[in-house]
Amino acid sequence: MKQFFGMSQRGDLREAVRGLNNPQLIMLMSNSSQFEKHVRELEELYPQVPSIGCIGMCYDTNVAENGVGIVAFLDGVKAAANVLEQVSVMPIKYIRRLEDDLQALGASREDTICIDFCAGNDACVLTTIHTALRRREISLVGGTGDAGKVSANGKIYPDSVAYALVKNQGGRIKAYKENIYQKMGNYQFIASNTDKARYIMGALNGKPAKQVYQDILHVTEKQILTQTFKNPFGKINGDETCIISIKDVQGSALACFRQVNDSDVLVLLELADYKKVVKETIQKIHKDFPKRSAVFSVNCLFRYKLFSENGYMQEYLKEMSTLGPHAGLVGYGEHYNNQFVNQSMTCVVFE
Repeated sequence: MKQFFGMSQRGDLREAVRGLNNPQLIMLMSNSSQFEKHVRELEELYPQVPSIGCIGMCYDTNVAENGVGIVAFLDGVKAAANVLEQVSVMPIKYIRRLEDDLQALGASREDTICIDFCAGNDACVLTTIHTALRRREISLVGGTGDAGKVSANGKIYPDSVAYALVKNQGGRIKAYKENIYQKMGNYQFIASNTDKARYIMGALNGKPAKQVYQDILHVTEKQILTQTFKNPFGKINGDETCIISIKDVQGSALACFRQVNDSDVLVLLELADYKKVVKETIQKIHKDFPKRSAVFSVNCLFRYKLFSENGYMQEYLKEMSTLGPHAGLVGYGEHYNNQFVNQSMTCVVFE
């Protein structure tokens, strides 16, 4: 199979798709002011080609912050695209669509991936999608777009998740997740006074969450929202650590980018040697896949900001390009199988 990537910094879709012929799947990453226009244009240019889209930045060896980017798969790929609606209320209502697509595609663990662009309520969405994927042991990689809407097959859907099933007819597929944080000290907290609907964490070990965070890290209230780049919280899940970023300060509480529940056990994380972690991820992929056709990744907005502020973003994209054709989305949350994580990178590698 082959992966195509095209971008236009000025938001010209025709410029972004120049040279794209006979795609089997198209993924659109647009900006908020041109999203609807781009969805219509894409369907006119490539009618009947499965497609999904969202609002967000994209990249290959460069980043398009406010333009448009296209990732397409062709030559040896079978694909299907669809949508689960009403994700804030009842995404399970539409799960038959995914089940039917899996059946029609003949999806299997070794050669099929699910890529999703979500409009919100990610944790519930992933649990729902996983009910169908787990029967065939299909992995998932994806992320959250902006403005509460996505597109699928030329139509725009609010409050929905767009998904693409991709079957590699030329080899294997595998999903990866990269965590550039490690546990800080022996801090451990029990969360309480949470508001699940608003992702608010009121108290840690019975003390106001804001005060606990400030006391440990010696930061002012204004510094909290940038300190989370270096010191997010983590929820331990077996061998996995789900990163929880701070979104806002709400009085004495902290609002997060993912749900925290009463009695959740949390730890405090600190930034590891992220350059070393990236090299280790690339080495692992090289070992697992001596021959690679493509890599599609989702990088968190906070990772993008952290890397950019430290002058590492261009170096990072150059490092990833050593794997071959690499492109991706800057997301507001990352998806890895049934996990909704923050400040991470998830990717799928095609043999």
